[in-house]
Amino acid sequence: MSRVCSICGKGPMSGNQVSHSNRKTRRTWSANIHKVKIMKENGAVTKEYVCARCIKTRKKSS
Repeated sequence: MSRVCSICGKGPMSGNQVSHSNRKTRRTWSANIHKVKIMKENGAVTKEYVCARCIKTRKKSS
């Protein structure tokens, strides 16, 4: 499973891990993805992977 949101497309992000001595090594952050049931435009219900921000936004709008 690739950790990508099916609504907004948010995926893994990269950056530097900085130690106390200020050494930098590359690291990645995964998106906060959950499998939820989504109703499509045609009325069909499917399970898709959605990020937490999209879940909060959809809960707020309905």
